[in-house]
Amino acid sequence: MTSDRLAGLTSWNADWRGLRVAVLGLSVTGFSVADTLAELGADVFVFTERADEEYARLLPVIGARLSTGPLDAVPAELAEFAPEVVVASPGFAPRHPVIAWARESGIALWGDIELAWRVRDKVLRADGTPADWILITGTNGKTTTTRLTATMLVAGGLRAAPVGNIGTPVLDAVRDPAGFDALVVELSSHQLWYLGLQDSPDPVSPHAAVCLNLADDHLEWHGSFEEYRDAKAHVYDNTRVACVYNKADAATRRMVEDADVVEGARAIGFDLGVPGPSDLGVVDGILVDRAFLEDRRTSALELTTVADLAERGLGAPHIAANILAAAALARSLDVAPSAIREALRSFRLDPHRIEVIARHAGITWVDDSKATNPHAAASSLAAYPGAVWVVGGLLKGVDISGLVAERGSSVKAAVVIGAERGAVLAAFSRHAPAVPVFEVEADETEGVMTRVVELAAGVARDGDVVLLAPAAASFDQFASYADRGKKFAAAVRERIGTGAEDDDDADPTGPGDRG
Repeated sequence: MTSDRLAGLTSWNADWRGLRVAVLGLSVTGFSVADTLAELGADVFVFTERADEEYARLLPVIGARLSTGPLDAVPAELAEFAPEVVVASPGFAPRHPVIAWARESGIALWGDIELAWRVRDKVLRADGTPADWILITGTNGKTTTTRLTATMLVAGGLRAAPVGNIGTPVLDAVRDPAGFDALVVELSSHQLWYLGLQDSPDPVSPHAAVCLNLADDHLEWHGSFEEYRDAKAHVYDNTRVACVYNKADAATRRMVEDADVVEGARAIGFDLGVPGPSDLGVVDGILVDRAFLEDRRTSALELTTVADLAERGLGAPHIAANILAAAALARSLDVAPSAIREALRSFRLDPHRIEVIARHAGITWVDDSKATNPHAAASSLAAYPGAVWVVGGLLKGVDISGLVAERGSSVKAAVVIGAERGAVLAAFSRHAPAVPVFEVEADETEGVMTRVVELAAGVARDGDVVLLAPAAASFDQFASYADRGKKFAAAVRERIGTGAEDDDDADPTGPGDRG
């Protein structure tokens, strides 16, 4: 009977009362799941190793139970609860003991995205339909593209919000009484793995979707690159209108070719080259759309220019590519080119994303702490060739030697940080032996960036760039990539004696919900 009942739970107005649901994790995502299910009348039991004090205090208020303690084995309380559904926060990897138990036991296993889709009709538009969903993933550029897309939709007159892995849970958005015309959902590979488990009669079916790029990342979570790639590919499942892909990344094209989509969905390509008649691209310094217009074989619509983007700090090649991807998604919802241009006039990149933090004595200091994997760092190094490169951290199972072989020999010098310095130093020794390499042996968080800046200042000269693009996660030495970037900026400003203010933005999701 459980499977029959779950098949009918595809609406907020279905009968969720008494459904036994175990929620794994109590971070931002986990609490949104518990809160939603409690509101629906389900019997909710949250299991977590650690509980934020505020969330723990709120659970009994909303009518949910809490168990805290080790989850390296299935807790007796969980087995006794005999859940009909387990909803896991994104941090729980496929091989986690509790996840393995749920699958082996035949218990339905959902992520927060599937639950949100099932109840998306809580608030409807004037025409009686729920908000359209636009899905965005990729190894890099997800957050920037999600923000860009939402900004373009709002400029086009739509009620839209960036949600998902960007920081605001989708479940909070679908329950917002004001409602939306569109939700722009950033998805991590972790969330997409769970989405791939769907067996609902009404699976997630986005209006449009994009995988921006694909490179090694999160291999420790997925187990292999192939499993990581397969998880990312689920972004295109059941797409209705536009499957947007990166023409410069063959893996994303193959994902679209292999995707099971709704009949009539179009493949829309983007890159920085001259676009074909179903693409977005660049012609003579002008970003153009040749996909969403009637006469697309002989004409194109101007979106903006490379020069205008450069004036606004958006001229780096990978940022321009993100803009084209976002524009394709916005155009699929009939946002006019003029609205896209208007959105770009006010758009600013997130802190710690190729952010110029100071220019002093001819040296430019750039914080790209958000470059947490080799693919992102390669884009940053392409934007700043010949930089003094600050690199290293927690490598997440990824081999950095390919990046050093491709880009390392062109940097002026390297300053290596992090707990896994040995792998980075070995890569330079093998692939870029002529590059001066400086190792930061300080392990205390407060001392790392002071030493980084001291070493970088010693080698940088007039006209040089010092670039923090670590190609690694931050959690070995810092609280988050934002904390790493802030400490770098503070050390730079202390060194050069500027009184410029540091930003107060933090990593919006925290380590438990990223990926």
